[in-house]
Amino acid sequence: VKTGAAGAAVSAGNTGALMAMSKIALRTMPGIDRPALAAIMPTLQAHDVVMLDLGANTEADARNLVQYAVMGAAYSRIVNGFDKPVVRLLNIGTEEIKGTEELRDAAAMLTAACARADGGLALVFDGFVESDKINRGETHVVVTDGFSGNIALKAIEGSARFVTDLLRQAFTSSLRSKIGFLVSRPATELLRHQLDPNNHNGAVFLGLNGVVVKSHGSANAK
Repeated sequence: VKTGAAGAAVSAGNTGALMAMSKIALRTMPGIDRPALAAIMPTLQAHDVVMLDLGANTEADARNLVQYAVMGAAYSRIVNGFDKPVVRLLNIGTEEIKGTEELRDAAAMLTAACARADGGLALVFDGFVESDKINRGETHVVVTDGFSGNIALKAIEGSARFVTDLLRQAFTSSLRSKIGFLVSRPATELLRHQLDPNNHNGAVFLGLNGVVVKSHGSANAK
């Protein structure tokens, strides 16, 4: 990727090792202190949501979170086509007084930047969002540190597998259930596709001078 012989690098290996190698080989873009791991996740709306950081950096200060917001918005503009994506910071509540000092400082910095007379950032900062609203489609970009982001991602993936396992048990519990499954199969297949993490696999390291994709460690060959 560094020499231009390849357009992208893909790995399902250790995230920390991949980030370290990528940062050494490709370096970060001007104005970016740390790369962030960003993924596209399904929502109840017609659009997907971009979420970052998902584990590249366990800690992030206010400056890092602002950089993640800028990169996430740029990614959303390219992938989802929004002119000014709506960005929110992941928090334990939506009130302004909630969260860590880093979160509150980042919110203040983003608010000030978006309100500048010259137009500010090419995004709309809309405060905080709680984890149960990530997949509702109310925002286009969710920003957090890698520690909270990785936990939220795996909780979402675990919930999806839990729902599919419950459906599988329910539809095989009796003859009537099996007949009901055949009738509703088109809808259940669509649901299974939406809930299968393999269909949304692959997170991109944003902020590098090149494209690096981190695949889920448990992903299948497809």
